[in-house]
Amino acid sequence: MGLKFNFLKNIGPGALVTAAFIGPGTVTVCTLAGVEFGFALLWALLLSVVATVVLQEMAARLGILTGKSLSQAILGELKNKTVRSVILVLILLAIIVGNSAYEAGNISGGALGLAGLIPSTQISIGSFSFSSINLLIGAIAFVLLYLGSYKVLERALVALVILMSVSFVITAILTKPDMVALFKGLFVPTQPKESIFTIIALIGTTVVPYNLFLHASIVREKWHSPSDLPKVRRDTFVSIGLGGLVSMAIVISAAAIQGTQIVGAADLAKGLEPLYGSWANYFIGIALFAAGITSAITAPMAAAYVARGCFNWEANLKSSKFRAVWMIVLLLGVLFSILGGSPIEIIKVAQIANGLLLPIIATLLIWVVNRKQLLKGYVNNRIQNILGILIVIITLLISYRTLSKVLESFLS
Repeated sequence: MGLKFNFLKNIGPGALVTAAFIGPGTVTVCTLAGVEFGFALLWALLLSVVATVVLQEMAARLGILTGKSLSQAILGELKNKTVRSVILVLILLAIIVGNSAYEAGNISGGALGLAGLIPSTQISIGSFSFSSINLLIGAIAFVLLYLGSYKVLERALVALVILMSVSFVITAILTKPDMVALFKGLFVPTQPKESIFTIIALIGTTVVPYNLFLHASIVREKWHSPSDLPKVRRDTFVSIGLGGLVSMAIVISAAAIQGTQIVGAADLAKGLEPLYGSWANYFIGIALFAAGITSAITAPMAAAYVARGCFNWEANLKSSKFRAVWMIVLLLGVLFSILGGSPIEIIKVAQIANGLLLPIIATLLIWVVNRKQLLKGYVNNRIQNILGILIVIITLLISYRTLSKVLESFLS
């Protein structure tokens, strides 16, 4: 009993990182991957989970040993003013733009869940009309962020997300997947026709760039010294590993309904029908709403943390500057979700944007955790550097292919 208690007591910030990527984007993109390509893209999820563990460990180690946020550490190590200014703008653009796109996906995911449960009122402005549910989700997130008293509600919503995660794992088992095909998809990388956008979306929904900044900032709320590093690593490995298992379970569940066109929550619910039957539609609606709201709170807050580190603002979550940043991200997220069209497409585009930003943020992280004057004897070892560089190279190649596809579609 004592061992169990100590184990649970040591679970910390890694769980928040996992909760951030098990959102509506994960459910949607993993369902699309399973429906469209079966088990063929499981390797991309496995790669994403390994990359997440490697990069999040670096970010957490940096936070523990330096007491600095990732943005503070990067900017503090740059002595050339011009380079420092360029990197500052790059970080801010990456996080503000990336988080706004991610926020649009969160709001669209929450709205997608509610759309199947409550009647939607269309709001018309001239010839333009949009659903009122997106505004409702944005308003709820705004109130909870502004008041800062969302902890009880957040725990209840996280409990629903956990229930959803467990449900997908059970469903994956109930579908009795072909284990040979499953392991082949997991360990033999293939790229089926028209799968490149889905591959980078799977990476973008798992290796979330803002989570690297968030982890470095919040890890010191639980741990403070180099002696805590084994606990930090265990927390990271276990939490993210379980998150990856859930993502794979969603792909496996969805593979059983291949041939379905995913256009709404009812289609996403088909992946859970083996477990919940006719109740699956209601369950996925509530779960998507919960996942959307929890992530809609996290993304703007993470952006504000990054800005605070960039400009060395005081550690006051209710300061006007801090609030201004999360308000901008939330507002842009609401606007993107309203103007972007289909919720499924918005969510997928948000994950692609994250995947494209990843090589930039990962490169900066690997550089700063190799600075001996900053981390002394705790810089990356050879294996960590090899893994980090491989991750950057692979994501760069995939990003290049994605951008090439986008340019081809524009030019054709």
